[in-house]
Amino acid sequence: MATTAAKQCNTCQRNLVKMPGSQYEVCPVCTTVNLFNQKIKGRVLFRIGQVINAAANQHQHELQRQPSNHGRKRAVLCGITYNNHKKKLEASVHNVRSMQQLLVNKLGFPNYSIIVLTEEESDSSRIPTKHNIQGALKWLVQGSQPGDSLMFYYAGHGTRVRDQDGDEIDGYDEALCPLDYKKAGTMLDDEINATIVAPLTHGVTLHSVVDTCHSGTLLDLPFLCTINQDGLYKWEEHQLTNKGTRGGKAVCISACADDQYSGDTSAFTGKAIGALTFSFIQTMEKESNLTYGKLLASMRKKVNQAQQVVGRFAPHASPMSQEPQLSSSKRFEIYSEPLII
Repeated sequence: MATTAAKQCNTCQRNLVKMPGSQYEVCPVCTTVNLFNQKIKGRVLFRIGQVINAAANQHQHELQRQPSNHGRKRAVLCGITYNNHKKKLEASVHNVRSMQQLLVNKLGFPNYSIIVLTEEESDSSRIPTKHNIQGALKWLVQGSQPGDSLMFYYAGHGTRVRDQDGDEIDGYDEALCPLDYKKAGTMLDDEINATIVAPLTHGVTLHSVVDTCHSGTLLDLPFLCTINQDGLYKWEEHQLTNKGTRGGKAVCISACADDQYSGDTSAFTGKAIGALTFSFIQTMEKESNLTYGKLLASMRKKVNQAQQVVGRFAPHASPMSQEPQLSSSKRFEIYSEPLII
């Protein structure tokens, strides 16, 4: 299997991660365009460099137009349909496109700073295989600095497997199912945590929105927020070992608890979309002065309303209703801390 190539930026010497099939990479720190294909020479190399660096200069100009107290924004959006699989998910690509619109039109993410992984992409490096997802997640956190806002979104199948290293309170690891999971295997929460949570340094914030089954603790974050019917909450320690950050902040908003199933529904718009995805987008677009507590309460209300309209919409029978979850690398006051992505 091909490996992810390593290279240093020609300008700032930061390590770069070369995505499979890519001929160049824009440095996330200084925006220099670094060509990987050394066989390209002469006028061709010069012309390619001109075109790509013109784009990079435009990217830098757009970054400079942002207020100085805002850091860079980057996102990885992954949606897997599993075409030709028995358990095909019809809504995954629609979920991703909807999230991309939210990030660009509402939250100020530049399109060039978003990697989209779906089966519809023409670039083979953007097909959501395990290898490509791993590479995209490494890119997401690479070179991150104070003030950066990172987003990882996933819509696809999730599963649970017996914990093998004794770090899970409930005895199970949660996992994502890449397109080629039957051949390459799943991605355990341990690996996801090590890739995008553990490297986060002070001032860097990661938000992850995961619309999949068994996703309550999918990032293996130390604290899980539980809320009763009166809105009273508490943070529960959820790890036997320390799996926090290097000073940064990681927050996961997930579709359901670890022992629940998530589902797609047409109750909202008449077109199938993930219940978590729709409720998250609607709340972000329509609510003002959002806190984490206000977001979670609104999402749970919307998901519950959809379930009452069409009944339990999970793909498999479940003894419990789907209820969105909040976990974090650190405790905080959910009703007063503003939600800034």
